[in-house]
Amino acid sequence: MQRTIIARCEAKGLRMTGQRRVIAQVLQDSDDHPDVEELYARASAKDAGISIATVYRTVKLFEEAGILERLEFGDGRARYEDAEREHHDHLIDMNTGEVIEFCDPEIEELQERIARKLGYELRGHRLELYGVPAKKV
Repeated sequence: MQRTIIARCEAKGLRMTGQRRVIAQVLQDSDDHPDVEELYARASAKDAGISIATVYRTVKLFEEAGILERLEFGDGRARYEDAEREHHDHLIDMNTGEVIEFCDPEIEELQERIARKLGYELRGHRLELYGVPAKKV
């Protein structure tokens, strides 16, 4: 079972203040890819004393500790997700900015095959597809 963000922060020796715990819980509960502004809105709804500067510092700390992964989808906003989430790829709707997570076994096998063909053992990858909804005929 995956450990919580708070448990992983504590295991890495990070000092977990009350506000950091709130931010960590908001991240843990997120099923999307929030940016700092979205995290701030969610965290400040739980603790009005949290400042946006605290969210920025906390996100940076969690990212540097390997707890969070920073994602950039070309819209000028850095978004974040739990670094220990199950592997998945992303499809970004260029009209709305919606991020759709998916995993396709055929794509995974193709990437492994390409790496082997080029003489490499694949250790990881990130796939981002950008598109617009297809017009219905």
